Amino acid sequence: MKISELLTGVNVVSDYKNVRVKDITDDTRKVKKGSVFVCIKGANFDGHSAAKEMLDKGAAAVVCDHSLGLKKEVVVENTRSAYSVMCANFFGNPARQLKLIGLTGTNGKTSSTYFIKSLFELYGIKMGLIGTMQNMVGNEVFEAQYTTPTAYELQQLFRKMADAGCEYCVMEVSSQALAQGRVDGLHFHIAIFTNLTQDHLDFHGTMENYAAAKKKLFANCDTAIINLDDPYAAFMREGLSCKVVTYSAKDNSADFVAKNIQLDARGITYELLGDAVIARLKCPVPGSFTVYNTLCAASTAITAGLDFKKTISAFSSVKGVKGRIEVVPTDTDYTVIIDYAHSPDGIKNILSSVKEFAKGRVIIVFGCGGDRDAGKRPKMADAAASLADFVVLTSDNPRTEDPAKIVEDAAVGLKGHKVDTKIIVDRTEAIRFALQEAKADDVIILAGKGHETYQIIGKEKRHYDEREIVKGILG
Repeated sequence: MKISELLTGVNVVSDYKNVRVKDITDDTRKVKKGSVFVCIKGANFDGHSAAKEMLDKGAAAVVCDHSLGLKKEVVVENTRSAYSVMCANFFGNPARQLKLIGLTGTNGKTSSTYFIKSLFELYGIKMGLIGTMQNMVGNEVFEAQYTTPTAYELQQLFRKMADAGCEYCVMEVSSQALAQGRVDGLHFHIAIFTNLTQDHLDFHGTMENYAAAKKKLFANCDTAIINLDDPYAAFMREGLSCKVVTYSAKDNSADFVAKNIQLDARGITYELLGDAVIARLKCPVPGSFTVYNTLCAASTAITAGLDFKKTISAFSSVKGVKGRIEVVPTDTDYTVIIDYAHSPDGIKNILSSVKEFAKGRVIIVFGCGGDRDAGKRPKMADAAASLADFVVLTSDNPRTEDPAKIVEDAAVGLKGHKVDTKIIVDRTEAIRFALQEAKADDVIILAGKGHETYQIIGKEKRHYDEREIVKGILG
């Protein structure tokens, strides 16, 4: 491939030599003879500083956002955006062979994507999936490192999906990916907004920046589907030129409305009202947020043209997602649930949902991640103490921070609450305490890890599966 082909659709500022290239990367460790190295400025490293070294290493050219005075440089307007487009060109623009469904929001993306994939597959439609837990091409599973992969890995996955005959790809689109231009150049058949609550402010700085990053998803789509009950719904809808579809559990003006909602430990049921049509939806995944996740998935499937009543009836047989209100098998008279809740709103959602069907006390074990938004730590504790009957504050993924200091930051949010609390920094010991504390009909929520089967301590990822921890403690 010639570099001119790689640069198709990129705003190039300077002249360049039209050399042949063998690969493209923004990672200095992956540069080989014939590669194009794209210089991207990150939080801790600026690729421009390594441009000359990459040429000496054998790179065919370097792409930069300002002239470095090098013979084999290409100057473009924005290297992040250019890299996304160049990766698409390198893999033959596979996303053009797919109908993309993108979901953005703080909570509910993972469960909703799995529901959507299951519904479409009911009609024999082959689906790709990209998300937090794993990436999938049909039923083939690939490990996921990020919610939304890097531009190169993303296009590589699209290529696998297109070659495998996938018609659609449903994907979680993170705010970081949107801000960093990882999905620049992609056209979405349907773009979805689930909700927005405080998270990732260590990256975005403010809620305004966070919301603005999310809204970028709707800049290039045919149809936007928006949760009308979220406070940011009006902001997301404002100025959109595409078709807008809404769903709600509260507002009858929405295109899809959940009515007569019933919740219990076995799942949820409600009547879904569409355009002059109604059907009873049953889903065996408990919790009020399942109402919104199923609303999201149903709205998407029906908007894409799938049959209303057949789609709704399909929810009765869908399975829950690992790590999302997942009930752990235990031979006890109390219940243990694992959930990925790792934000103030996530804590509120899981606690509110469980309290709707719990017959005994609700005990929550949770921690806060290190090297992440420290401002949400006391808010998470406050959310837990406001709704739980017993709070066990512990560690999560401390990363390079001191776990005791993280717990200390979070403990500020426990002040002023009369709820029973226990602080145990070691997560395994905290789980052990909760299991010993539980009585008949109590529900223990292990929040934060969800589908993760590891704990990050320092820069080391150690095996840590809470299902195994519970089983080991109970013998």
